[in-house]
Amino acid sequence: MAQYEENYMPYSYRTDSIEAVNAIFRKVYQYMALGLILTAVTAYFTASSPAMIRALFSSRAPIIIIAVAEIGLVIYLGAALHNLAASTALLLFAVYSILNGLTCSVVLLVYTGESVYKAFLSTAGMFGAMSLYGIYTKRDLTSFGSFLRMGLIGIVIAMLINIFIRSSMLDFYLSIFGIIIFLGLTAYDTSKIKSIAYEVDSNDENMTGRVAVMGALALYLDFINIFLYLLRLFGRHRD
Repeated sequence: MAQYEENYMPYSYRTDSIEAVNAIFRKVYQYMALGLILTAVTAYFTASSPAMIRALFSSRAPIIIIAVAEIGLVIYLGAALHNLAASTALLLFAVYSILNGLTCSVVLLVYTGESVYKAFLSTAGMFGAMSLYGIYTKRDLTSFGSFLRMGLIGIVIAMLINIFIRSSMLDFYLSIFGIIIFLGLTAYDTSKIKSIAYEVDSNDENMTGRVAVMGALALYLDFINIFLYLLRLFGRHRD
C-alpha cells in the first residue's frame, strides 16, 4: 500500500460523488470476503486431508516455500500494481488467499473448533468496529501509520528473539500488542482507502478495481492477524 499511496495521494480530489466512493468500498469488502472464504475453505479441506497434512507438515520445506511465495505475491502486487489489469490483480489476490489457507490449516489442527469459531466472531466484531471508525472519523490518521508500522516491526523483532528464549510471558504480551497494532492498522488502512477512493477517477474501472484489490488485501491481512493473535491468547488446544 505504501508505494500506491505515494503515487496517488498527492493529487487533488477527483471522485465526483460519495456514491462512487461507496462503490469502491463495496468492492473492497466483497473482495476481502472472497479472500477470507478462499482461505477458510482451503484451510478446512487441507486439515481434513491426511495426504495434504503429510505433504505440508512432514518437513519444513513446503511451508517455507509457500511462505516465500506469499511474501513474493504481496511485494509483486505492490510493485506492479500500475501495470496490472484489475482482473489480474484480483486473481493474484485469490491465489494469495489460497496459499494462506494452506499455511493457516495448522490452526484447525492445533486449536479446537469452538476456539476457532469464537476467535473468528470476536475478530469480525472488533475489525468491523475499527473499520467503521476509519470510514467515519474526521481525524487525520496519517501520523498513526508510522507509529503502527514501527510497533509492527518491534513485534516481529521480539517474536524472532522469542524463538530462542521461548518466554511464555513475552509471547502473551506480544499477542496483546499484536491485537492492538492490527486493530489500529484496520482503522488506518480503512481511512487510507477512503482517501484514495476520493482521489481516483471513478470512471476508470480498471483503476478503481486495482484500488479495491489493494484495499481488500490490506484489510484481509489486518483481519487474519487479529484472528491469529486472538487464538494465541485465548484458543484452547486440541487434546
